[in-house]
Parts: sequence; structure tokens; C-alpha cells
Amino acid sequence: MAGKNVLTVNELNFEAQVLKSDVPVLVDFTATWCGPCRQIAPLVDQIADEYVGRAKVAKLDIDESPGIAQKYGIRGVPTLYVFKGGQVVAQQVGAVPKTALVSLVERAL
Repeated sequence: MAGKNVLTVNELNFEAQVLKSDVPVLVDFTATWCGPCRQIAPLVDQIADEYVGRAKVAKLDIDESPGIAQKYGIRGVPTLYVFKGGQVVAQQVGAVPKTALVSLVERAL
């Protein structure tokens, strides 16, 4: 369950919400069966709350949107990408501390 400031993206809205966003977007590629994904979910939610207006945070379930996961070469979850201007500008694979997630977003601002 995503936090109130976390977008849920899928193949229908990915282009509009992520690729055409006027602010950087941290996308958490996740899956319901993934333990480490659940572990970092509260951190992703906190970042969404802290960056309101400056960046967006989105979650994409790789099982529900396999085409996007395949397009971006997602092989394991959690994988976090930061998109800016429709391009991937930063990425992180695996569960990491909040400081690592914050630095991903900060690099794109």
C-alpha cells in the first residue's frame, strides 16, 4: 500500500506521470512478493512526503506492468530509477538506507 504522496504507475499512465513529468520522478520498481521491497516501502513513502512539489515518487508493480519492467531492463526488485526529462538519470538496485535514496533524488534536482 503506497503512502498518500506516492503515485501508482502502470503501463497506462507511465508516460504521462513519469516520462512527461516536469519534475524528477523516483520510480520504485517493486512486487508484492518481494520482502526487501516491503522493507524499503516506508522510506520511499517518507521521501514522497518530504519532496512534495520538488519531485514525484511512484511505485510500479513489475508483475502488473511487465512491459515497462522489460523496457528498462529490470531484473531484480527493488530497483529504483530516477527519471528527469524522460530519461533515467540515476538508479539503485536493492534495499538501501534512506540516505542512499535521498541522494538519488537530490542528484536530479
